Amino acid sequence: MDNEGWGWVEPPIICLPEGLLHAVNRFQYDTTAIIEGYAKGYFLMADDDGRNLGWYSSRDRTLIPLDDRFRYPTSLRRVLNQERFTVKINADFMGVVEGCAHREVTWISEELKEIYWELHQAGWAHSFETWQGNELAGGILGIVIGGAFIGESMFYRIPDGSKVAMVKLVERLRSRQFVLFDAQMMNPHLERFGAHTVRDRDYRKLLQRALQQPCQFV
Repeated sequence: MDNEGWGWVEPPIICLPEGLLHAVNRFQYDTTAIIEGYAKGYFLMADDDGRNLGWYSSRDRTLIPLDDRFRYPTSLRRVLNQERFTVKINADFMGVVEGCAHREVTWISEELKEIYWELHQAGWAHSFETWQGNELAGGILGIVIGGAFIGESMFYRIPDGSKVAMVKLVERLRSRQFVLFDAQMMNPHLERFGAHTVRDRDYRKLLQRALQQPCQFV
């Protein structure tokens, strides 16, 4: 995994929540039921060969702090001051999805790409992007429900592209009074931004509070 990636460092716990299994199949996607799954604290993930898409949870959830615990390296501050990147939202949603999926081992299957597109069309899934000129430099893929931003993945094509996206996304979530930035699983890259873990039961309480906030992302 590269040093700007968003990935898994331990296997999540497979879950088969009653009433949610029908929400994902290859012929019809029930976007309402899928959002209900995320609102209950689950997330979608395919296996390595892309054949099985299921709902998962984890004993611990990783959060990106939206308060003064958020931090980033001094070297990145210099990059930000240089203003080498511009920020856009949903300018190339599928470009971000493809960028997140383009790695040696990916849990974003073709079916999950279709689901993300359906969620995007319905106003739930968004891409927060950095650009250099006309080139997509990096981005973060996420699902927004109320005051919760549920980060699914991130990628970069130009060095520092996803790091700048992370800083600018946190600034936007703060300005819009979001309660929760969920990164799902910890990795060394996220730790550099002050990411921390909470137990699943505490996460679900925070998620329910976030869902009550009528925040606008776009």
